[in-house]
Amino acid sequence: MSPTIAVFGSSRATSDQPLYRDAFKLGRTLAAAGFVIANGGYGGLMEATGQGAAEVDGTVIGVTAPSVFPGRTGPNSSISTEIEEETIGLRIARLVDAADATIALPGSLGTTAEFIVAWNTSFVAPMSGQRPKLNIAVGLRLRRLVEHLADELGADASLVTCVDSMSEAAEIAIDHFHFPLQP
Repeated sequence: MSPTIAVFGSSRATSDQPLYRDAFKLGRTLAAAGFVIANGGYGGLMEATGQGAAEVDGTVIGVTAPSVFPGRTGPNSSISTEIEEETIGLRIARLVDAADATIALPGSLGTTAEFIVAWNTSFVAPMSGQRPKLNIAVGLRLRRLVEHLADELGADASLVTCVDSMSEAAEIAIDHFHFPLQP
């Protein structure tokens, strides 16, 4: 069974932005390497990673929350499988639990919440005899957040791999799961 990577990121990014194009390439690269992509199922960077994955016939799981986001018209067109949850907390839990690894892209409060839950899940994993999952954070803002929480709260920063670019995130994930890098 193919490993699943949950990708968290801004719902506000648009297709004319470099960030969106980079997320498209990330989804394409990960799916071409054999990963299943899971995300929040809506627009922005979720849509970009899904479209990239779909371009190479990758599987994209969208975990949506229609009752939380009644103004959204449903999942984006790249979603292979939609999983609906009733609350934002259940949505985040489903994304994190379904993933073998996570990648946090630039975003706002929702992305940060997803990232923090993934990080904390890795922190508590050894308490139940499980191995921590790979968590990758892309960009300076997330790197600063990791450093701040490590300094202020004593959070274990070693559970997060901070990188500067989405291409680095893809390389680390592919290497971690021992996939050959696809062109």
